[in-house]
Amino acid sequence: MGHLDGRTIIVTGAGRGIGREHALLFAKEGANVVVNDLGGAQDGSGAAAGPAQDVVDEITAAGGKAVANGDDVADPAGVERIVATAIDTFGGVHGLVNNAGILRDRVLVNIDPEDWDLVLKVNLRGTFLMTREVGRYWREQSKAGNQVAGSVVNTSSESGVFGNPGQANYAAAKAGVASLTQVASKELQRYGVRVNAILPQARTRLTEGAFGDALSGKEGEFDRFDPANVSPFVGYLLSPNCVLSGEVFLVGGSRVQRIQPWQKDSGWKLMTEGRWTLDALEKAVADAGVPSGGNTWTANPGKGSK
Repeated sequence: MGHLDGRTIIVTGAGRGIGREHALLFAKEGANVVVNDLGGAQDGSGAAAGPAQDVVDEITAAGGKAVANGDDVADPAGVERIVATAIDTFGGVHGLVNNAGILRDRVLVNIDPEDWDLVLKVNLRGTFLMTREVGRYWREQSKAGNQVAGSVVNTSSESGVFGNPGQANYAAAKAGVASLTQVASKELQRYGVRVNAILPQARTRLTEGAFGDALSGKEGEFDRFDPANVSPFVGYLLSPNCVLSGEVFLVGGSRVQRIQPWQKDSGWKLMTEGRWTLDALEKAVADAGVPSGGNTWTANPGKGSK
């Protein structure tokens, strides 16, 4: 028996890379898989049905169950069709992996509004729309008296949690995904739904442009950047035996590491009587020093400064 026997799972962006590995493993573990992929380029341009269907063919050839869907996760009508595909084909939905994403990297001062909007549209809006749609389905199931054991796994990024220069649009979107994960977990738990997120460390179309051959594995050695390494933990998060919710995990190679959420820093806190003055704040900050782990900043009086 597989760990996901009889469960129907939607995987967005499943035509290639990490999403493809998710779909293959889930099917191997007994799940019915909706393989969603618009089939576009890594910057979000274009569309093609081939990638999603190729994964479905691979799954069915191995004896698994899957169906392809080529709708856009950023389009509300398309999202409705994605979820309807799962319900109409397999009778319901038990899990969702929000994996679809694009990149349009630029340094902050060079980002066009269109590049900003499209990256947030796919990475953040798409995650919101998909989670909302399955959340509504599970809410109706719960109200009808049916037991719901749903699970959502969102794909955030180290860039979104730790910040990566050159990716302001992508980092903002992925930071939003991490925060959305915590909110959705709190709101959907009443219906029997768990929500978690991962920060994957893997070799994909999106990372190849940034890291080139640096993520290539060496023959005969464990390939720590193989995207297939990420999928087992995602499969665990989707399984009915998992109790984790509202968490974000760094996943890659042989490692799974919990990421602490935003929290108050008890070691760096300024207090005064009544309202602060700027003079007092200048002295207090100088006395307290630079926060541990924070970025130092030095004014640059060079060219362009006034």
